Amino acid sequence: MPELPEVEVLRLSLVPLLTDDVIESVDVRFPQLREPLDRAALEDLAGRRMATPRRRAKYLLIDLEGGRTLAIHLGMSGQLTVVAGGTPHERHEHLAFRLASGRRLRLVDPRRFGLALVIPTDGLDGDRHFAHLGVEPLSEDFHGGVLAEAARGRRGPVKTFLMDAGVVVGVGNIYASEALWRAKVHPKRSVARISRRTWDRLADEVTATLGRAVEEGGTTLADFADGEGNSGYFQVSLEAYGRAGEPCRRCNSAIRRIVQSGRSTYYCPGCQR
Repeated sequence: MPELPEVEVLRLSLVPLLTDDVIESVDVRFPQLREPLDRAALEDLAGRRMATPRRRAKYLLIDLEGGRTLAIHLGMSGQLTVVAGGTPHERHEHLAFRLASGRRLRLVDPRRFGLALVIPTDGLDGDRHFAHLGVEPLSEDFHGGVLAEAARGRRGPVKTFLMDAGVVVGVGNIYASEALWRAKVHPKRSVARISRRTWDRLADEVTATLGRAVEEGGTTLADFADGEGNSGYFQVSLEAYGRAGEPCRRCNSAIRRIVQSGRSTYYCPGCQR
């Protein structure tokens, strides 16, 4: 599944392609996604000008004239790309917007776990898809104190805690392993046994790990592509994830793999405590 850096890379690539363009028509081709597409709400977006794309967690948000926001989640295999107007339709192209610029914005999703929602802009924070979400890890509101406060009264492993979207959004499986390696924190350590100083270090490394992934274009471990169809390449820079049996680049111990909550976790037993 695309994680937060992939969605942020997508957002950045779409900014020059979509900002101030106008949706001329909407083509709902196959409405069967995780939640069926609301044809009437989507078609009502025709004639509206788009603002600069933004992001909340793993949702891409496009605010439009008239107080409507188009919220798109890529699910497991979704791709949102801008193509030339005459480009043939893809087999799994569920939704397309013909733009005044002559281009087409299309959502392709073979596995159909994606979402495309139309939500009143002023009601976004209270919508059921967003009301439960925690702090943004790339924002100024995220720091060690936020993690320490959220961990108060808990005793579970820190890896699972970091992946709780009610605490902090977008720290998926790959980047949680990477941030914990960078912070030298064992993924099974209980959040009840982490000091404020360690929380500060871990928050810094979460931000640094995600920021570096954005700079390097995301990861190619899924079907990710940016708004112009370019794949990511953060995979080549992974320090722990997917490197079981290989030497740690910091202390030379062999990276280990364990399973936590059904997900693979990679860590160094030599320098993660």
